[in-house]
Amino acid sequence: MPDDLPTAGEIRALRPPDVDRLLDSLERTVPVRPGFVELPDRGFDEAIVFGDTHGDWRTSLEAERLFLAPTGGPRCLVGLGDYVDRPPADCPDGSVVNAVRLLALTAKYPERVFLLQGNHETVRRIPARPHSLDREVAELWGPDPTRYQRLLSLLERGPLAAASSSGAYFAHAGFPRGDLPAAWRRVFDDVEEARLLDLVWSDPEATRHPHGAAPPWNAQELTAFLARSGLRVFVRGHDPDLVGRPLYAGRCLTLHTTRVYERYGGVIVARVPLTTPVRTVLDLSVEHLATEGRKYDADR
Repeated sequence: MPDDLPTAGEIRALRPPDVDRLLDSLERTVPVRPGFVELPDRGFDEAIVFGDTHGDWRTSLEAERLFLAPTGGPRCLVGLGDYVDRPPADCPDGSVVNAVRLLALTAKYPERVFLLQGNHETVRRIPARPHSLDREVAELWGPDPTRYQRLLSLLERGPLAAASSSGAYFAHAGFPRGDLPAAWRRVFDDVEEARLLDLVWSDPEATRHPHGAAPPWNAQELTAFLARSGLRVFVRGHDPDLVGRPLYAGRCLTLHTTRVYERYGGVIVARVPLTTPVRTVLDLSVEHLATEGRKYDADR
């Protein structure tokens, strides 16, 4: 682990003046992304992609270890959103710790780390429940509400979607539906509420547990979007019911990377090739992380 990134213990021990200095530093160094980003296609062979972590900072550290592993060359790291809320009991102050650590990692490696927004990062536009980040910030750092707003604003700097030149599309939940212009990437900028619902709240019709905030999408709609965009597979989070199950002729894969929902399909990440074509999700490598099935001492 890089020794210049704050540990969980250090984040939890910050005094209010130190918190403000940390937030000042992050606001200077965390990049502001457009709504849609292209992953770099030179110098990186693969991306480590993780799904919802929901305050499980112990599992986020495992994804970070894969990202920074000394073997195999440099990689990109892509988060699919939902870094806060519902932390496991053995991850005290989990939403705050997870958010700060991931933001610090983004600031350190801005050309390699991409934290997409999920429905729990877009709560100022569309409320999500449960939402514990505001309470966790107040309990840990004091009642000043500006600290919560500043931390959430930093998470809002992430893009809503990304793609690789190898053919993968990444978003928290869905994709823009309907007719798309030739310059289709622009539809991710200044999105209206209906489109935001599609991107961070929608479900495939295959799910058994729809969130209900947006109409479900089907195989035909996904095929149409991929054809229009020139992409081949969709890697998403949001729905624990579908974790690890290839859908729609191998065009869609759902990841979850939190122990809160490991009973559905484990705690998994995907390795996505960046220099060789991705034709189906079978071209990705799915790995279960070492935290799966484990509980930790909350004080360590």
